[in-house]
Amino acid sequence: MPQHQEKRLVPYSADQMFDLVAEIECYPEFLPWCKDARVLARDKDSIFADLSVGTRLFHEKFTSLVTLERPRAIRVEYHSGPLTHLSNTWTFKPKGRKACEVSFAVDFDFRSPILRAAMTVFFDRALRKMIAAFEARAKALYK
Repeated sequence: MPQHQEKRLVPYSADQMFDLVAEIECYPEFLPWCKDARVLARDKDSIFADLSVGTRLFHEKFTSLVTLERPRAIRVEYHSGPLTHLSNTWTFKPKGRKACEVSFAVDFDFRSPILRAAMTVFFDRALRKMIAAFEARAKALYK
């Protein structure tokens, strides 16, 4: 059952980081292992979306309900797919006019013992790569 929490101070506003994380349909453009992202429904407070992730060895799709609390937080709740559960929270705290503290927490587990074992081995590396991808995307969009 991988869990991770992290905080980063970034030179972008809370609104900018909120928008970047909320733009789920763009994830395949910059997130490693994200093969497809489809928004099934969206309103001002929530997004219902499918995310397909994979490598050469596996490919999985899961559906989540994303709750938008502009500009403070984004919460992700698992709906269906190969996981037993998924809880993911992003929070954005302004630090001056052009910076914010981004907090990221994730807790999930796979139904498959094989995928669970593989993720346990690669979890820390995968999370670091994913967080770096969000930072690189922010730098590319907001330079």
